[in-house]
Amino acid sequence: MTRIIGWGHTQFGRLSDKTLEDLIVEAGGEALAHAGIAPADVDAIYVGHFNGGMVGDGFPSSLALNIHPDLRFKPATRLENACASGSAAVHAARNAILAGQARVALVIGAEKMTHLGTADVGTALGHASYQAEEAGLTFPQVFAGFARAYFEEFGDATEALAMIAAKNHRNAMANPLAQMHKPLTVEHCSAVSEKNPMVAAPLKVSDCSLVSDGAAALVITSADVAKTAPRAVAFRAAEQVNDLLPMSRRNLTAFEGPRAAFQRAYASAGIKVSDIDVAEVHDCFTIAELLVYEAMGLAAPGRGADVLRDGTVLPSGRLPVNLSGGLKAKGHPVGATGVSMHALIARQVTGTAGEMQRPGAGLGLVFNMGGSGVANYASVLEAERAG
Repeated sequence: MTRIIGWGHTQFGRLSDKTLEDLIVEAGGEALAHAGIAPADVDAIYVGHFNGGMVGDGFPSSLALNIHPDLRFKPATRLENACASGSAAVHAARNAILAGQARVALVIGAEKMTHLGTADVGTALGHASYQAEEAGLTFPQVFAGFARAYFEEFGDATEALAMIAAKNHRNAMANPLAQMHKPLTVEHCSAVSEKNPMVAAPLKVSDCSLVSDGAAALVITSADVAKTAPRAVAFRAAEQVNDLLPMSRRNLTAFEGPRAAFQRAYASAGIKVSDIDVAEVHDCFTIAELLVYEAMGLAAPGRGADVLRDGTVLPSGRLPVNLSGGLKAKGHPVGATGVSMHALIARQVTGTAGEMQRPGAGLGLVFNMGGSGVANYASVLEAERAG
């Protein structure tokens, strides 16, 4: 069994005064201090980092050794699985502990993006698509394909997408580490305007997540190490499902890879979606969050808008989604995102999420996705001991 016993999280945003190394050192050092773990006791380091092409520091794993001299000679490995690189690092650390190869693992997810222009970021992220058929497409164009398919099958969902954007921007107001503290109205997000232009029809600027810098970190240990920790969060489930890379070979509205990841996580945890109290899910674009509602079993196919209109996914609803602001407003430094989600849900289930707290949160769900629903990671977390 594995436990999360500490976490760290930098500000997300345009952090021009910080290098990738700065972010790794800040988040990793905070996680070790929070866990009360001496650097000398770390057995292995796992760094989630998506695309070395976005930054000159193309070999980031050993940058973590700069946190403390006692980390020198510790094995450090970079994990990459597109925008799920952070969760890939979490799973690798957990698997090493389950295999008995480590008792204490430091997991860090980090990315620097904002020093590049929009076109260069788009090119780098576009490498996560199927180059034989999708080369040259930006990810807004990729997910616009999902949105068009959804609109064609189920009708115009512009209002639902606007409701998701407005919800997540409101939620981010309670997150001091979020990149954007700017509430948006449903009306603003619904309309094409000078301030909200079309990016790739039908997706507008308000439908797209943010280009961000940032890092997050976790200390994951074996159950015996966690016995003396001030807090411990258990994995009820941690499942990975990879789907086919070509979009042409998938049913875009069925979101089959994410759906399979959720189903396996629920089965592993012995729960149903109705047992979950709070969730952080991958809203790289608003259409992704809408499809996730249906893939996770909150709504029937084509009925994702219902859980927005009836309040299910709002802060006061039965299952609040993205209380942090999500990728849409918290920010999306791609290598950091999966680690950030796990840290935020760990805070929720230990009752330490501050103004973002869902009262009484016992079971939390994480869903982190790489590419166009290709690399799918679902975790269910619960507190064994509150912080």
